[in-house]
Formats: sequence, structure tokens, C-alpha cells
Amino acid sequence: MIKTHWNENVLEICIDRAEKKNALSHVMYDDLTEAIAGADRVPTCQAIIVYGAGGIFTAGADIKDFQKKRDGSDSPAVKYLRQLAVTKCPLIAAVEGFAIGIGSTMLQHFDFVYTTANTRFRMPFTELGLCPEGGSTILMERLVGLRKAMQWLVECQPFDGTEAVQTGFATALAEEGKTLERARATASNLAKLHGDAVRQSKHMLKYTNQSALTAAIDYEVQVFNEQINSDYAQKVFSKFLS
Repeated sequence: MIKTHWNENVLEICIDRAEKKNALSHVMYDDLTEAIAGADRVPTCQAIIVYGAGGIFTAGADIKDFQKKRDGSDSPAVKYLRQLAVTKCPLIAAVEGFAIGIGSTMLQHFDFVYTTANTRFRMPFTELGLCPEGGSTILMERLVGLRKAMQWLVECQPFDGTEAVQTGFATALAEEGKTLERARATASNLAKLHGDAVRQSKHMLKYTNQSALTAAIDYEVQVFNEQINSDYAQKVFSKFLS
């Protein structure tokens, strides 16, 4: 369900679970974490591209996994997001169809995000009785401003690819079916540059915010775990699945 392929010095990762609209299970999060961490340890890796099969990025987390009560530890999804936050190799996303929940929040950690005008994004956390995740409580404001962050994270307002680019959430628009091609073009451009200089430059751009990001993720995990165990959230998940 997580397929990987090396295209010269670029690792391409495909989320492929068509029957569930590429929804991410715990096993898939583990596979994503392992693939990205492994590629990041390869000195010659120039970029990592993540995309979804069938013209869909991902429907987000598998709701069935939300029915499992949490303790205070990191879930597989949080481990994946933490890996994205510390990955030194450039991360590139090709996003089409829709990106729901973590499908949107993970993109805050990517360095280049290519999408289409018709792509739909939504982060329905408060609707499910949950809080945002993955450092969203500071990253989203930095990317798009507080007013837009409130609309998207608190009010659960959907937005399309055009708005994503206009606000700075995404890098640029591509034609339908061409986002992966655009991602590969960026990876090719990066491959022409000095690899260590690229990694160090990315690290320097994010270094001053790293401790605040880690603290934000820690706090989000604490609150998220409390909320997901609540009777309200569990009733919402049961209703959704029924």
C-alpha cells in the first residue's frame, strides 16, 4: 500500500490504497516513516517525492484506527509527522484529488507542494471532537496567517488548490494529472545542485523554529490523545463508520 521506487537519486513514494481512497492505516504510517528515514540517511539522495495513486492524494487517517484508545505515547501518525519535521533531504508533494486531515497537515512539513486548481483540502479535526496535529498550531499561522488558520483548523472550512497557492500553503499549480511531473522537474533541478549545500540550507531555514515545533507537537499529542479517548469523539467515529 506504500510503494517506493528510486528514480536515480530521488525516492518516489506512492500512497496506493484505492479501495479506501488512499486512507492511511497505522501500518502505512510506519512504512512511510521507514521509507523517508531510510532515504534521508542516504547521502546521495537528492529529494523525496510523495504522491497518491489514482488521482487522489489521501483521504487522511483510517477512522477505524481512531477507535483505538490512546495512552500518552506517540501514535504511528505522530511518529511519521515527527520524521517529516526532522528530514534533511528536500520533501516534495504532488497533490491531486483531495487531501483530508493529515493529508493536509503533513504538507506543512514539505518543502515543495504542487497541486491542481480543483484539488480539495480540509482539516475536520474540531468536527470530530479533536484538535489539530503535527505542529499545525504554529506552522499553519506561519504559512498562511492567523485568520486563515482559524478558518481552516478551527472552523474546518475546505479550500481548493488555487487558494492553497495564493495563501502560500502550496508552491504552485499544475494541470490535472501533471503534479507528479512538476514534482519530478523540481527534484531534477535539486539534483543539479550540491547535495550537502541543499540539505544544510534547508536545515538553516528551519533551525530557529525547530525547538518551538517540537514543543508544539508534544502539546498537541497530549491534548489529541485526551480528546480521542473522550466519549464524544468515540461516538462520532462510531456514527461515521455506521
